[in-house]
Amino acid sequence: MTERERVLKALRREKPDKVPRELSFGGFTPALMEVFKEKTGADDPAEYFNFEVRSLSFKIPEGREQFLRYYSDLPEGARIDEWGTAKVKGSMYHYEHFLYPMEKFESVYEIEDYPFPNFMAPENHSHFESEVKKHHDRNLAVMGELTTTIFEVAWGMRGMENLLTDFILNPELAEALLDKVFNLRLQQAKRYATVGVDIIRFGDDIGQQTGLIMSPETWRKWIKPKFAALISAVKDIKPDILIFNHCDGDATLLIPEFIEIGVEILNPVQPECMDPVKIKKEYGDKLSFWGTIGTQTTMPFGTPEEVKKVVKERIETVGEGGGLLLAPTHILEPEVPWENVLAFFEAIEEFGYYS
Repeated sequence: MTERERVLKALRREKPDKVPRELSFGGFTPALMEVFKEKTGADDPAEYFNFEVRSLSFKIPEGREQFLRYYSDLPEGARIDEWGTAKVKGSMYHYEHFLYPMEKFESVYEIEDYPFPNFMAPENHSHFESEVKKHHDRNLAVMGELTTTIFEVAWGMRGMENLLTDFILNPELAEALLDKVFNLRLQQAKRYATVGVDIIRFGDDIGQQTGLIMSPETWRKWIKPKFAALISAVKDIKPDILIFNHCDGDATLLIPEFIEIGVEILNPVQPECMDPVKIKKEYGDKLSFWGTIGTQTTMPFGTPEEVKKVVKERIETVGEGGGLLLAPTHILEPEVPWENVLAFFEAIEEFGYYS
C-alpha cells in the first residue's frame, strides 16, 4: 500500500495497512527544531519521519505599506500579515500580541475601502500544479491549507471582543467583514479543488478548554452557513476531496453539525478537553480523527513509556477499523523531551499495523 493510499483509506474510515502519522503545524518550535537537527543531521521532519501527507499553500501576497495608515504608532519590530493584522513578538516565537487594523471601524464603507489581500494573483498559486504532481508522483497525499478560515481571520482584523459585540450591536459591519473573508476563502478553496488536492484543511478555533467561546446559536447564525457553502463548493468541483476541520479546545457540542455540513475529519481532538474514545464510539461511523496525542500532557510531561502507552491505546480504540491519523494535537514546544518524540514514532511502528 502506498503512503497516499494509506492516508486516504484511513481518513475514509477503512482499514489501511498501518496508522498514518505526522507532526502538527510544522512539527517543532525553533528550540526543538535545533534539537531535531542536532540529533538526526536532517533538516526536514516530514522527510526524516516519512510523513504520508504534504501541505500546499498559497504564497503570501507581498507588501505591507497599504496597511500602515491603520496604525498610528506601530511598535518597533512588529510584522504585518497578509490581512493587515500587526503582530508583536511575545515570550516565544509563536506567541504574538495582535494589533487590529479595523479596531476603530464604525461603518460598512470602511470595510469596503479596506485593502484585502489578492491571493488569486497568478504568482501566489502558479506553483500548485507542479507541487501536487511532485507529491503525487511520490505517492504522497496532498492537503490544501486554509486553517484560520473565516472567524479567526475576521477577529484578527477587528479584534475578538469587537467582532463578538458586532454580532449583536453592529450586525451590518460584521456581515460585511465576514462576507469579504468568505469570498476570498471561496476563491482559494475552489482553486485547491481544481488542482486536485486530496484533503482541504479548514479550521477556526471556536473552542476553549471547557467549552465554546460563543453560543451554538451564534455559531449557527454567523459561521456555519459560510462553512457549509465552502464545503459544498469544493465538493461540487471534486466530490472525493476530504474535508478536514481544525478546532482547538472543546467543540463537542458542535460535532453533529460539523458532520451535517460535510466535515469528514476532526482535528485535533484535544484529549485534555474532549474524550477521543467516547467521540470515536459516538461518531466514528461518520468522522475520522487526526491528532489525539496531547501536547498539554502526554508529549511534554509523560515518560517515553507513557507516550508509547497512550499511542497504543489510541490505535486500539480510536484507530479501531481505521479512521485515525495520529499526531500531537499542536506544534511541539521546547519542553517536549526528544525521547518522547522518538517514543511517539516508535510506538506507531510497534503497534500501528492492522491485521
